[in-house]
Amino acid sequence: MENKRKQSLNFRQDEVGHIMSCWRASLSCSMIGTGSVGKSNLIQHLMDADVQSYFMQEVAQGKPFKSINIDPNLLVPLSSTDSGSEPIRCWAGYELMMHRLFLAFYPFDILGDDAQQFYNAYTSLQDGTNPLYAQIGLRYFELGLEMLLQRGAQIVFMFDEFEELMKKLPVKFFLTLRGIRDRYKGQVAYMTFSRAPIPEIADNLGIDPLEIEPFAELFTDNLIYVGPYNDDDARDMLARLMKRSQKNYSEDILQFLLWSTGCHAGLLRASFNALELLPQPLPDRNTLMQNSTQVARQLAGRSIVRTECKGIWGSLNKIEKGLLTDVVRTGRFDVTDNAMQNAFQTLVKKKLVRLDQTTMSVEPAILRAYIEAGAE
Repeated sequence: MENKRKQSLNFRQDEVGHIMSCWRASLSCSMIGTGSVGKSNLIQHLMDADVQSYFMQEVAQGKPFKSINIDPNLLVPLSSTDSGSEPIRCWAGYELMMHRLFLAFYPFDILGDDAQQFYNAYTSLQDGTNPLYAQIGLRYFELGLEMLLQRGAQIVFMFDEFEELMKKLPVKFFLTLRGIRDRYKGQVAYMTFSRAPIPEIADNLGIDPLEIEPFAELFTDNLIYVGPYNDDDARDMLARLMKRSQKNYSEDILQFLLWSTGCHAGLLRASFNALELLPQPLPDRNTLMQNSTQVARQLAGRSIVRTECKGIWGSLNKIEKGLLTDVVRTGRFDVTDNAMQNAFQTLVKKKLVRLDQTTMSVEPAILRAYIEAGAE
């Protein structure tokens, strides 16, 4: 099996430092980012034991800490009949979390002689011969969790693609997670990764935000917007891409890539790969300085780059798309209500709009060119 690539310990140091400070205090946090932001690399980095030891004194001291990724794509498939049952849908969530606990702590050295009891709880949760298995799935999950917590474990459940999880699981499931966190405060926390804050997701799914508020308020004080790479991380990526492809580009070309992509991870990778699709030889320094916008448009027209732009565009809501379109066309937008003002502030946090003293513009340049050409 191919080894997963490790990033530098300083990779995304601002975001990781904030997240790890939450984890040290067992506080829940919510990461919010657009499509093409480099989510997979960040999640992999957060789960790296060396990174946790570097940022978290508790881990460095040998205390049992686990960050456990919960991927909604791994939920047990339900039949068309079961998919409408709230208890069974909740059970599917507990089953996934219990299974990931099982994998994270196996072979259960932390439990000593009680390892068999944990295994019994694990198998009982999955025992379909019990007519009440779905209704009492929470109890078996909590039993297994408590065995680990009694030994001093600290656990963060990381909910990837949180929008998808909210589509598939009922509100009751998330309210029980709030109850678990309240009971084991100081040892259990949650992290979500989504394209919007939880209340907005709920509203988009037709869920009353007040209904899910007890769970959503866990994250209110720790919303972390994941934007582009900083210059060091972006240059590290370009160095790896050049090494892998055995291509070397001039500093002028690399500077142009950093500027035109705004250091957005997906755009940076796609634009690097699209360089060979541009007319050769590539522009020299003077041409880049004089025609940078035109070259950015050429890159935006390449299918691999356009796909990344489409990923960013598709991750935005209708109001955000409208604001970006207005800014591209007119260099301004008119605020008509609080929703528009909130959307604009979110775009600034996502580093998709730059606001100077007298002007505003859509960034990065390649995304601006994509919108100018008629975003799909």
